[in-house]
Amino acid sequence: MANVQKRPNGKWRARYRDLDGKEHARHFDRKIDAQRWLDQVTTSMVTGQYVDPRAGRVSLQDFAKKWEGSSIAGEAVARITDNALRLHIVPALGSRSMTAIRRHDVQVLFKGLSEQLGPGSVRNVYDVLVRLMTAAVEDRVIPSTPCRRITLPPLTDDEILPPTVDQVQEMANAMPKYLSAAVVLLAGSGLRIGEVLGLKVSDIDFKAGTVRVERQRNQAGNICPPKTAKSRRTVPVGEVVTDALLNHLATNPSKVWLFTMEGKIPLTYRRWKAEWNSARKALQSAENEAAVRDERDAVELPHLVTHDLRHFFASALIGGGASVKQVQVVLGHATAVITLRIYAHLWPGEDDRTRSVMDSVLESLRTGCGPLTCVGGVVAGQGA
Repeated sequence: MANVQKRPNGKWRARYRDLDGKEHARHFDRKIDAQRWLDQVTTSMVTGQYVDPRAGRVSLQDFAKKWEGSSIAGEAVARITDNALRLHIVPALGSRSMTAIRRHDVQVLFKGLSEQLGPGSVRNVYDVLVRLMTAAVEDRVIPSTPCRRITLPPLTDDEILPPTVDQVQEMANAMPKYLSAAVVLLAGSGLRIGEVLGLKVSDIDFKAGTVRVERQRNQAGNICPPKTAKSRRTVPVGEVVTDALLNHLATNPSKVWLFTMEGKIPLTYRRWKAEWNSARKALQSAENEAAVRDERDAVELPHLVTHDLRHFFASALIGGGASVKQVQVVLGHATAVITLRIYAHLWPGEDDRTRSVMDSVLESLRTGCGPLTCVGGVVAGQGA
């Protein structure tokens, strides 16, 4: 039932009942406006686009909690979703009602994030918000999503430039003694820092020369499953790594966690990051002092981050002739596509390999006249 009636105060009241039988009403100064609004509501119900105006009053925080709790996702997607909501989306928009969030609000949020995070991380957060708002539209909480025509920072196409052996050695020497073996392990195994922080002594098989990855420690300090299902793996390591770990345990004995702090407390990401940054600054300072003594210009060391040691490991494998599949497995990438996207440019000799493969395939078309042995030494089509 829907109708428009004039009230004693001169206002026009438009009323209707929704699909659940609940009555809704709005008051207008003019009858034509009341009828227009009623027509729009009636049309939306007929076309299946009706949204209860009271549904959108729920806060983004409350809706996000229900949405995340009912979502089915893999470990990696679930972790990205939780981080995006907890660290970025809810703090910025959580107190707002769903209907009050506008496109401009979303753009302002991601303008700020682009100044704090890398392009890939910004897009991960945006993907979570898009899925959240799409679910709200499908649940008839809001009529349309505010995630439309949002400008995001462009993804860079910079190729990975792994650190050198000397740089890895410098970082290992600059780190505190109780962490130098961790640098060797990261560079010699390709593990992520979270995976190293989650290692137990029992995960190291010194006789077989392997490291078993079954868990990781997140930035909050909690133990959780590895990044993806394929991140659970056993990585072969050489004697340089096992010797470094044996020396580490000899001076820092532990029965449970491989790397610990004072009081045998497991090493945290916060402590690791602080020690890493401190060591790098010390290296930079030492380099500049040496430059002054030698009367040369000060230099800026590459801004090495822990993940660069993973790139060092991958580049060393590739340089030694490892296949894409082998690199994928030991790094724990979900697919070989990820491996190629990051490291394809490091595989050597691809141009020569392409030439030899195509010569083999097209052998039957060979004329017997190479480019430098044709009559008169002239290459066909190029003239003398």
